Amino acid sequence: MNVAVAAGPDLDTRLRIYRMMLEARRFEERAHQLFLEGLVKGTTHLGIGQEAVAAGFAAAMRSDDLTFCTYRGHNHTLLRGAPPGRLMSELLGRSEGVCGGKGGSMHLTWAPAGAMGSYAIVGAHLPIAAGAAWAAVERGTGQVAVCFFGDGTTNIGAFHEALNLAVVWDLPVVFVCENNLYMEYTPIGSVTAVERPAADRAAAYGLEGVVVDGNDPDVVYETAAGALARAREGGGPSLIEAITYRHGGHSRADPGTYRPDEEVRQWLARDPIPMYRTRLAGDGASEEQLGGVEQSVESWIEAAVEEAKAAPEPSVDSIATEVWADGGSRWRN
Repeated sequence: MNVAVAAGPDLDTRLRIYRMMLEARRFEERAHQLFLEGLVKGTTHLGIGQEAVAAGFAAAMRSDDLTFCTYRGHNHTLLRGAPPGRLMSELLGRSEGVCGGKGGSMHLTWAPAGAMGSYAIVGAHLPIAAGAAWAAVERGTGQVAVCFFGDGTTNIGAFHEALNLAVVWDLPVVFVCENNLYMEYTPIGSVTAVERPAADRAAAYGLEGVVVDGNDPDVVYETAAGALARAREGGGPSLIEAITYRHGGHSRADPGTYRPDEEVRQWLARDPIPMYRTRLAGDGASEEQLGGVEQSVESWIEAAVEEAKAAPEPSVDSIATEVWADGGSRWRN
């Protein structure tokens, strides 16, 4: 089961990917600042450093494809098209948030753009993504479900169950392990028998173990485009392991001091955004083009922040809404 690699993206596509990475980076940097100001409710799990995975896939996906991700899901939800002001409003717990201010950072969802949820229970979304892919086959929509998860998920039973059924049922789903080397505070290598926690287990399900540089957005885009095309053409699922690194700790409460200083320095030097900017400049993008993207993103994020700050708090009456199917708890009686 080979994953076809598409031709490299043209310059316009690459500039779009660069913008996507900048949008994700600036969104999370501002979210972090707002957290320190006491405006973001609850903790946050930032994907700073991992933007190339989200951007490469988002640029390759069709508008009606479906994304499933973990609680580290700001990047994926934003880049699939969730309105940035409403996304930031959700982090601030405001009524205009994508979940009415009741989901917060760990439960971001925007179904109109195919962002089908951030899941706080590790591994819970893999079988759901497989189910969504099965539904796409039944409906004949040609959609592909793309499921992002961390390296720690590979030691969860749902990972194996979902992969097995996806292959047995030949489902159009792409499983993407964002291997940032740590499962919360524990190095994945210290509790896993194989070197590549996702790719080295692919053969057990008749899949090819695909490993890519998750900090190279061109490689991610090309790999994504090939896997998506294959799934859409009836070729079944793929399992891709993207090697990347989160710049900060597991969550806002984690200083990340368990990581060796030299390791952190080496990965910070491989920050995908300045690396990609340098590459684009060398491949013909002008300073005017790159600077224009950067200025546009800065204005864009500040507008989102102001929209979120101006959004009203949820009403007390909204607490019991969108919890049960009929909108209330009367069925329990």
